[in-house]
Amino acid sequence: MIRTIAPERPSYLRVVRASAWYDLVVTAGFATPWTYTLVHDALSSSGNALGLGALPELDPVQVLYANLMGSVVVVWAVLRIVRPLALHGLLDGIARTLFAAWQSYALAHGATRLLWLFFGVEVMFGLVQLVPWWRHRTTNLLNTQAGPAVGHPLDAEGR
Repeated sequence: MIRTIAPERPSYLRVVRASAWYDLVVTAGFATPWTYTLVHDALSSSGNALGLGALPELDPVQVLYANLMGSVVVVWAVLRIVRPLALHGLLDGIARTLFAAWQSYALAHGATRLLWLFFGVEVMFGLVQLVPWWRHRTTNLLNTQAGPAVGHPLDAEGR
């Protein structure tokens, strides 16, 4: 049985903050055209050295999309570092599910296999942040099917 942490626990907020730090470190270099050029070259060199393939040559549109993604993720990461909330973990888990879906699409269409490293982290942080919500939801669903709790406004005896 896998033990998960409930979304309302402080340990869950530490996971939200940890995923934010990962995002900040990994995507800060994507936020400007100058830093993205350096990151692009480093990733391409690493991909070639590891036999995973290089990134495509830089073009202005690719740089624009990398900068847009980097800027938004950096702001989102700073929010989760400064003010982590359980809701932020839920939303980040959903975003990671989307990112992983688009990464798998890119991998299926010939993108560098270097992307697998990022895909793995997306899936891991996505699961760690979403499973507690799923378990919390199913636990609450099972409890409500048994009838209202004592003291609940729907409790027939008004206790």
